[in-house]
Amino acid sequence: MLITAYLLAAIPVLGIIYVGFTYLFAPAKTAATFGLREIPTGSTAFFEIKGDRDLGTGLILGVAMLAGSPQLVGWLLLAATVMPVCDMLIILRHKGFKGIAYGVHGGTAALMVVTSALFLLG
Repeated sequence: MLITAYLLAAIPVLGIIYVGFTYLFAPAKTAATFGLREIPTGSTAFFEIKGDRDLGTGLILGVAMLAGSPQLVGWLLLAATVMPVCDMLIILRHKGFKGIAYGVHGGTAALMVVTSALFLLG
């Protein structure tokens, strides 16, 4: 069961590291995929900040996975679930694309909760 948990955890970990890099190197293009209908113009600073947050989050979770502590990975992954949930709520509050809100951000949060449970109960 732990092998499955590690494989499932690798999905959001590698995914958020990738997203972090894309926000750092192509912020305007990446912002268009977040799910909001209106993207602020004139500055990419906000999206670069989001990029470093995403990159750091992925690296923290990745390091915990490499350290080999299933309990730590489970708790960190569960705590990090607040980020995709909040992203989903932000998109919905600002009347963004519901499919992206639920499908991408909600789906990521659900995967993270299930994977956390595999670590914590395994």
